Amino acid sequence: MKKLLFIWLVGVLVFFFESCNEARQAKYVFYFIGDGMGVNQVNGTEMYLAELDSVVGVKGLNFASFPIRNYVTTYSSYNGVTCSAAAGTALATGEKTKNNTIGMDKDQKEPLYSVAVRAKEAGRKVGIITSVGMNHATPAAFYGHQPRRTMYFELGKDAIRTGFDLYGGGGIIQSVSPKDSANLFDLLHESGYLVVRGNEMFREKMVESSKLVVIQGGPQTTLPYAIDREEDDLTLSQMTEGAIEFLNRGKEGFFLMVEGGLIDYACHVNDAATTFREVVDFADAVQKAYEFYLKHPDETLIVVTADHETGGIVLGTGSYQLNLRVLENQRVSLEKLTREIRELRDMKSNQVEWENVQEVLAKNLGFWNMVNLSTEDEQALKNCYRETFSGKTVEMVKNLYSENEPIAQLSINILNRLAKISWASGGHSAGVVPVYAIGVGAERFNGRLDNTDIPKEIKFNDITPPNNT
Repeated sequence: MKKLLFIWLVGVLVFFFESCNEARQAKYVFYFIGDGMGVNQVNGTEMYLAELDSVVGVKGLNFASFPIRNYVTTYSSYNGVTCSAAAGTALATGEKTKNNTIGMDKDQKEPLYSVAVRAKEAGRKVGIITSVGMNHATPAAFYGHQPRRTMYFELGKDAIRTGFDLYGGGGIIQSVSPKDSANLFDLLHESGYLVVRGNEMFREKMVESSKLVVIQGGPQTTLPYAIDREEDDLTLSQMTEGAIEFLNRGKEGFFLMVEGGLIDYACHVNDAATTFREVVDFADAVQKAYEFYLKHPDETLIVVTADHETGGIVLGTGSYQLNLRVLENQRVSLEKLTREIRELRDMKSNQVEWENVQEVLAKNLGFWNMVNLSTEDEQALKNCYRETFSGKTVEMVKNLYSENEPIAQLSINILNRLAKISWASGGHSAGVVPVYAIGVGAERFNGRLDNTDIPKEIKFNDITPPNNT
């Protein structure tokens, strides 16, 4: 009898604790997505930081020390390798779709509604911010429903229609619909959104506004790379900190998605130094959420993951060595290096001496000063110079988001090789990506996961199913 009573009591206690755990839903949810950030992007960054301290090993990023650490598959509905649109849709809605599709089912017939929409319908305030355009693929997956990711104007209108409290990014991609002469800034204004430019204006205006769009300002649609940043540039960390303050003005709680979109951009051009600095910059944004978590540990959930891996980066090229510290000599991104070489062309009417090119490469990459080049590498650079500064129109190296000077791309490739890094491609891979979690409900992210599982395990109290009409 005593044994039966004991078993009954244990059962009651187990049920009680499981019920309590199920009832404990996060009031504040942070969802961080490092675009293109595969396992080796994280590990490479940690090893790079360790080498800067003259240590062989890793210097841990904040999110990599979260108690829950796991891996996630990323395939889309019809392809083993996903694009950002399909991956963003999976991470946002919990459903697979075909590549290049935003927030619609795989047959492109029905809209799919995101975890951010669920949060809004559960009474939370919602913010969507990114380091690229606010209507780019990943952020758009949380509010948009379009058959093609390049329908930027329509996705911008979807953002307005969905009506989240805060949007942020480097800028807004301004593709004007042939059916509508209006631009997205006008439509945002008409819908009650205040567009602010830069962190100072963001801080100033958030007090008086209920609906905000924060961007860098200027003609660009992305934030500057961290490696290229100037003093007054808006940062992902600033946007995250401001978003927390803006969304936390009431008692209802909030959902905030933060995308480190420039990790992907740097990987597409195989720029390792810029990639690692973008991962660090992403971690700086996560830190703002972590500091909030420390103040509200019983009400906060932080999830950090990626949509896919980009570039197929390899740490070690067969010599059983890494020399990541050499990347410290790179002072600018590949894209900024391209701009400096183009300015040199324009200034000298393309009559550029080899010594002029050497000066640019020495200043920005440490070549011939801090970085010793082999005879073969120097000859390759000279040959590229002769081919591309001959007075003819130069053929740029085309990547997904940029076109770069051949000698700039070659120089970055040489620095990568000296660091003992190689890349499989300039596109995405099917490699698994990491997921990290801390806080209320973090244990749900244990076990084998697909990207569609993550939004399903982000739960809110008092959720009303989305209106699918």
